[in-house]
Amino acid sequence: MTTPRTRPPRRMPGWAKAVTAFVLVLALLFAGIGLTVLPGIKDLFGTRTHDRSGPALLKSVKDMSRYDAASGSFQVVVDLEKDAKYLPDAVRGTRTLYVGAGTVEAYVDLGEVGDKDVTVNDDRTSATLRLPHARLGEPALDADHSYAVSKQRGLLDRLGDLFSDNPNSEHAVQKLAVSHIGEAARSSGLTARAETNTTDMLEGLLHSLGFKEVHISYGS
Repeated sequence: MTTPRTRPPRRMPGWAKAVTAFVLVLALLFAGIGLTVLPGIKDLFGTRTHDRSGPALLKSVKDMSRYDAASGSFQVVVDLEKDAKYLPDAVRGTRTLYVGAGTVEAYVDLGEVGDKDVTVNDDRTSATLRLPHARLGEPALDADHSYAVSKQRGLLDRLGDLFSDNPNSEHAVQKLAVSHIGEAARSSGLTARAETNTTDMLEGLLHSLGFKEVHISYGS
């Protein structure tokens, strides 16, 4: 009876040993063992940010004659939902909960004051001014303090975002937030506050110039 021969163990070629050792070294490095040994290894595969924006171009210059007399800060929670008529929300539809923060300026346009709107007596001790009513500027949305709380999208909307140049756009809720902030500013009494502040500013200025009586009114 013959005994079967056992094959001797196959030796690993030299190049395979070298490759194995190299892979082992890389594994140790990425595991963090070599991060403290080699200075700067953390930044070896790090990302860098490059700003290749062009220079800002001056488009126009406009002289301002208005006096910004008051400013209001507002915050609104926008709950915008869009539904498909015959499809469930899980298939087609979006709902976004967005917190919008912004400011609105109230100003008096002193550039509209004409010669007939200013009256000074002969000894320059009394002055009467008629100014236009205060107005509200355009609401300015504060991007640093505005954010989306939650976003819900149907399956078709998610698929559409894959082929969109601007997926997850918040333009609609931002526009709605600006509209609501403008409405809140119009009912906040901000223009009345601006007229009061403008009156105080002009009275102080004219009194410092020697006028003893100052009368200021608003309206055409």
